Amino acid sequence: MGENTVSGGRQDAVVQADTVHNVTITSPAQSQESLPRYLRDPDRWPLTDEWEALAAGAHRARPGDDGSKLPPYVERDVDAVLREAVARGGLIVVVGDSTAGKTRASYEAVRAVLPGRRVVAPPPGGHLERAPEVVERAGVPCVVWLDDLERYLGPEGLEPDVLDDFIRLNVPVVATMRLKPYETFSVDREDDIGSRVLRLAEVVDMNRLWSEVELSRAGDCDDSRIVDAVAHHGTYGLAEYLAAGPALLREWRRARAAQGHPRGAALVSAAVDLTRSGLRGPYPQALLVELHGHYLYAAGGRVLRPEPLEEAFAWASRVRLGVTSLLVPVGEEQWAAFDYLVDAADSAVPGWTWDCALAGAADDKDCLAIGANAYRADEDGVAEAAWRPLVEAGHPGATNNLAILLARTGRPEEAERLYRRAHANGHPSAAYNLAILLNRTGRTDEAEQLYRHTHDNGHPKAAYNLAILLAETGRTDEAERLYRHAHDNGHTKAAHNLANLLNATGRTEEAEQFYRHAHHNGQPSASYNLAILLNRTGRTDEAERLYRHLYDIGHPKAAHNLAALLAKTGRADEAERLYRPLHDDGQIKATYNLAILLEEAGRTDEAEQFYRHAHDNGHSSATYNLAILLNKAGRTDEAERLYRHAHENGHPKAAHNLAILLKRTGRADEAEALRSRLPEVEE
Repeated sequence: MGENTVSGGRQDAVVQADTVHNVTITSPAQSQESLPRYLRDPDRWPLTDEWEALAAGAHRARPGDDGSKLPPYVERDVDAVLREAVARGGLIVVVGDSTAGKTRASYEAVRAVLPGRRVVAPPPGGHLERAPEVVERAGVPCVVWLDDLERYLGPEGLEPDVLDDFIRLNVPVVATMRLKPYETFSVDREDDIGSRVLRLAEVVDMNRLWSEVELSRAGDCDDSRIVDAVAHHGTYGLAEYLAAGPALLREWRRARAAQGHPRGAALVSAAVDLTRSGLRGPYPQALLVELHGHYLYAAGGRVLRPEPLEEAFAWASRVRLGVTSLLVPVGEEQWAAFDYLVDAADSAVPGWTWDCALAGAADDKDCLAIGANAYRADEDGVAEAAWRPLVEAGHPGATNNLAILLARTGRPEEAERLYRRAHANGHPSAAYNLAILLNRTGRTDEAEQLYRHTHDNGHPKAAYNLAILLAETGRTDEAERLYRHAHDNGHTKAAHNLANLLNATGRTEEAEQFYRHAHHNGQPSASYNLAILLNRTGRTDEAERLYRHLYDIGHPKAAHNLAALLAKTGRADEAERLYRPLHDDGQIKATYNLAILLEEAGRTDEAEQFYRHAHDNGHSSATYNLAILLNKAGRTDEAERLYRHAHENGHPKAAHNLAILLKRTGRADEAEALRSRLPEVEE
């Protein structure tokens, strides 16, 4: 319908028809009332040119000499990449530790790249499903700002369809996310909205520690706060130091002891662990008071002579260094934990806090988050308790999640029933997860059908898993096509598997290309296989460099292969140094190779000891080599027994050498009878 004009101005809604029986027209005022508050008046959305960094969520620093709330921005190494990403649009997620500087860098990028736009910044947990239509109706250039993205992932938040609408409208979505929540949501889980959204994001990593170049830039700044941070940051990042994170963490930890502030520390611990449980904050003061007693008792209780409750809250909420407090007030008697403390906490969330979180869950979103955090913390009982009520109410996401948990805990039959129910109720990943379960339980035909169904319906990982199944069942041509499809569509592991398939079918040059691609994308197994290929084709120098890199990062097989390469290229001493710890760790192949190395060096007594150890542990080649060594030393009786043992255990050359020994010791008939049953083999 085009715009309609009437006498006196423009009419928003006009219905034209020959005959009208019933019409209901919702007035603009009524429509506005149904919107979340932040969407009701687009004229109040800030312009990027006037927007303040603290409003965007940047951490405070102590006041400057001139009274400024934030120090000047120091250029970060990642700025160029980040600003190019913001200019391209779509979903850009800047990931880093708390107080790494990701919010400030993202804010500066938005202001530099998108001047004159309105900033749509929903409140934490705010509903986003109607935001695209309001942005479109407003008719002004916008950018969506989601600081701490994890607070917006889930039903009615940033769902894939909502993101698609923003992309269609050319509205960039710029978000920040702490590293721990990002690792939580980006795991290959296929079980929730957040994981699917993050697969659509362009991720920019922000390092907590500053580079030498960044420190040099900071050193050129004359702001007293930055000068002080450069001089004293030590092992911390400058943004981390400026935000007082390390200082507050030390104070919280010291306060737990007697003569400190044990009750205040317990209140902080309660808020920190509630956050880690997944229960959304801020938290009512009464809840922290109820929960903190468990922490106080566990730390020593009355022995610590805890301070009064009012004094404990005053201590925990006192602003340090002009920056922030351990407990951050949010509204009337509502509190949140300083997020740096949440990231730094490394102890297990105690059972009483999980119970409190479950009891305090306000809605499905809380239950989903608590279950997900408990699942990742291996608190399976808590996760099941969080998801069961949602499953009984027909929630597809919780049904899929619980099925994943049941499959992990050895209840495949119930897991299968729940996957089928979630699939029937429209969960996008349930059929894919069911295919994985069926494949693991040997029902490969049905698994294949489901993989094909999910692949045909656009599931991003189905092609890869279907390719694995086909390769395992000998259908390598179709497997190759699917690996190539998965690789072309961004699957991170497909290049390595495709390289293995190409290598196995003799196409080593193309295999090398895909191994290199996977190696450059940080896959150690691909680096290892590339090193093997290079070594086999005579490029030992590059193979050695790769083996050494893998050895340095702890690849379990790199030391052995590096030692073998060194031995082959005449560096026996270094090879021996690598083999000995492997032998001590019980790697019998290393014991055998060490024995060969020692024998070649003429240290036959020591070589015999290692051959015997490998023989005693079932290594048939060690048995054979030990027999040769003993035979050369004239110990023919024992050599004969070992040859017979090696022959009985399938060593291909043992019978031939046994026949030679029998002939030399006067048993020609037995030797001939043995030879007559064998192909000719060189000794």
